[in-house]
Amino acid sequence: MTNLAKIRFIGELVLESGLHIGASSAFAAIGAIDNPIIKDPLTHLPIIPGSSLKGKMRSLLAAALNEKTAMNPNQDCDKIIRLFGASVGGGQDGKAPVQGRLLFRDSVLTNGKELMDMGINTYTEVKFENTIDRVKMIANPRQIERAIRGSKFNFELIYDVMDPAQVEEDLETILTGFKLLELDYLGGSGSRGYGKVKFTNMHADTVFGNYDVSEINSKLEA
Repeated sequence: MTNLAKIRFIGELVLESGLHIGASSAFAAIGAIDNPIIKDPLTHLPIIPGSSLKGKMRSLLAAALNEKTAMNPNQDCDKIIRLFGASVGGGQDGKAPVQGRLLFRDSVLTNGKELMDMGINTYTEVKFENTIDRVKMIANPRQIERAIRGSKFNFELIYDVMDPAQVEEDLETILTGFKLLELDYLGGSGSRGYGKVKFTNMHADTVFGNYDVSEINSKLEA
């Protein structure tokens, strides 16, 4: 019998403003959008990479929990490193990688039909913005693609229970990460209104091993 248990957090990530997580614009055709968003190559629908969620949540937690500025992720506090990992610090000599306890899945659009029923004919919008040369007073326009407000994406996070004594503290860190992300922004251009998100319908279940998640769900529903 293994002591390992895996807890899955599932829910919805709802866009409360347009979201831009960029894809490569190399070799764009004339007239193409300057800054396209990343899309699923099979469905061409917007996606939210797990790496974007993980990186943003870690950076916010680092700002909130580290007692001193970390020059790189390996200098984050123990609460963060045991969840997100580090490239060094493990093993008897401290030179081995530290495996994080969290696994972030890519999130795909789930309410495409609902959006279409509302009269939406595209899942993205193109926002025109300008930078102004203050000396020459010349505008430099650019086109930025965004996933539209009201889009809903499935959210899935796997947490490995490595030490039952640390689950409660780990959960508090995870919930803090969710809250910080809702109060900040995801993707680019957050200071200009992009990337406001909200987590809804969150639920936890044990998908491997044995662990009672009733207390976790009570906190998710609070």
